[in-house]
Amino acid sequence: MVQRNFILTDLMKTGNTPLLEGYVRFNSLKDQEFTMTGEYYTIFGPDHRDVSTYDRKIALIDIRTENQRVKSKVFDSEIQLRIKKLKEMGFVFIFATPYESQENVESMKQLYYPTLDMKAHKWYGGVSWFWYYMILKHIRSKFNVNHYKKKYTFLYLNKNPRGHRIKLYDKLIQHRLIENSLVSFVDHPTKPFDLPKEYELPWLDAKQPYPKTGMDQELFDKPYQDTVASIVSETNDNNTDVFMTEKVWKPILMEQIFVVHGNYQYLKKLKELGFKTFENIIDESYDNEIDRNLRIEKLVGAIRSITDRSHVDLYSETLEIRKHNKKHFFNRSAFSEVVNKEILSWLEFFDSSQVSSTKS
Repeated sequence: MVQRNFILTDLMKTGNTPLLEGYVRFNSLKDQEFTMTGEYYTIFGPDHRDVSTYDRKIALIDIRTENQRVKSKVFDSEIQLRIKKLKEMGFVFIFATPYESQENVESMKQLYYPTLDMKAHKWYGGVSWFWYYMILKHIRSKFNVNHYKKKYTFLYLNKNPRGHRIKLYDKLIQHRLIENSLVSFVDHPTKPFDLPKEYELPWLDAKQPYPKTGMDQELFDKPYQDTVASIVSETNDNNTDVFMTEKVWKPILMEQIFVVHGNYQYLKKLKELGFKTFENIIDESYDNEIDRNLRIEKLVGAIRSITDRSHVDLYSETLEIRKHNKKHFFNRSAFSEVVNKEILSWLEFFDSSQVSSTKS
């Protein structure tokens, strides 16, 4: 029997409703049907939709730092009123922060708005949101990268000065491993710098610094073509959750070799998603190192090993891996399985909430 699910995708209309609904539509769950709206008043207006016939009713609450711009007593009062009405109708709630990791949200709670003290499922970016976002952005992009002529060793992009990034950057400088490389550290605390202008996005204003937001998912093939490998500088390096952003999808789309400075067992998770890594070519033992400082030491070793090899040999030996990864990136069936897991967690939260309320 098909179960019918109603999802209010944006309780206060502060987010991007079409983007959220597109994500849900990637699911391939059998026996589940989804009706979605981003308009709260379609439930309560004069021509309101009867939601009583649905098996599950879920409301997403957009929570972001950008919402500070709408912060007010009126907003706080209105959201509480809407939550109260929806609870009476049997809705459960999801705090939606798909652009962020769990670590980011929990470590900077005071910056995220609205702030709500209530039972809700928490949706973080995890491994699927930026995969989805990059699929949409580059499904029609055409790149032609020749990996057999290289001018530089590494492409190493940094923006926000997170502690783990500064540590690895300093260590690579110390070991003189990025001297012949394309490197940026846009917001370095003492010496910020951008990429050379010829390697920056050509549609940016060359007279302006790299923008704080809005361009991180853009792709320009020239820096990938001219460098042997990417040192992917991920958002977090914790041992608790894996958060994959556009930073890893970029070299995959460009069919480039990469190492990742990120969460514990980041590469293991990538392989679980169906991608391949370069474990037979590069020492990837850093991925299983729990100690973050030792992880950096092992990363330095992996990075050094790349400099010891001919880039022609490296690209010949990794051709199948790189081709597989790009093809798999756009595999709708593979991606829908990841979305299924996320959506199932929402449905399970609803079901457990109903059991809990019945018992109480």
